[in-house]
Amino acid sequence: MVAQLLPPQVHVFVRDWLSANNVLLKSRDGNVLVDSGYGRHAPLTLALLASPRGLGNGTLSWLVNTHCHSDHVGGNAAVAERYGCPIAIPQGEAAAVLRWDSRALLLDYADQTVERFVFSSVLIPGSNHVWGDLEWQALAAPGHDMGALVFFNPEHGILISGDALWHRGFGLVMPPAVDPEALPATRRTLEMLATLELRVVIPGHGEPFADVGDALDRAFKRLAAFEADPLRAARYALKALLTFTLLDRRRLPLAGMADYVERVGVYRDFNALFFRLPPQRFADTLIAELVAAGAVRREDGWLLPA
Repeated sequence: MVAQLLPPQVHVFVRDWLSANNVLLKSRDGNVLVDSGYGRHAPLTLALLASPRGLGNGTLSWLVNTHCHSDHVGGNAAVAERYGCPIAIPQGEAAAVLRWDSRALLLDYADQTVERFVFSSVLIPGSNHVWGDLEWQALAAPGHDMGALVFFNPEHGILISGDALWHRGFGLVMPPAVDPEALPATRRTLEMLATLELRVVIPGHGEPFADVGDALDRAFKRLAAFEADPLRAARYALKALLTFTLLDRRRLPLAGMADYVERVGVYRDFNALFFRLPPQRFADTLIAELVAAGAVRREDGWLLPA
């Protein structure tokens, strides 16, 4: 079992596609939490931390983030308030968080929300950290997020990968017309991960896994498909964002979807760049593809997550 590959001080709370997984690294010298989930799920995040499997009545010394998308930092403010702990974010995210750049952080630009938080420290690529009595290397992992980090423990071959590598792919990547560096950076990140002696990966979403070679093969194939057809990357990004919003909102009115894709910046901009469709047809196209993929369903005038 994969759990047997993790030392006892590494505790993984597997969440879902709205909240990223939480990784608790326990130590008598201070407990560290990696990623805090989405804001809507903050009460559950706090309950998990307070559980016997979590901290119980213990304290939290640090909250650190792999990157600053809403599903990874949405609980930051609540966790920091409850435990009085400082927050450390990747160095490459600091400027956007300081100015609270909604577009760069994919907040209201993508119809997502995060309670604003204050960070105390930045994590520098190449730096080493002792969390949970284990040494972790902070490695730059741009692509899905250009400032992202992954955390690697060479002793046990553990990678906390955020959204840089999942069991079946990786997080959405912006197409070249939006960010020409994103796809090349994703390839460099996957190539870097392939050089590490990995025994188990704790992804940002989904169960930890040990078949790392197979996961990397699938990730490289997905990346090659995006490189061959940037429009495919654009469609995937939009469908992932819309599915995420549905998981948050639980439903959206079908009659209002044309207005929605005109009002929310990322859909409006992607339509202008790639599709050039009337809003209703654009909305219908996105919805039809998501229905065909089994990700959403239509019911009584509503769009619902499947």
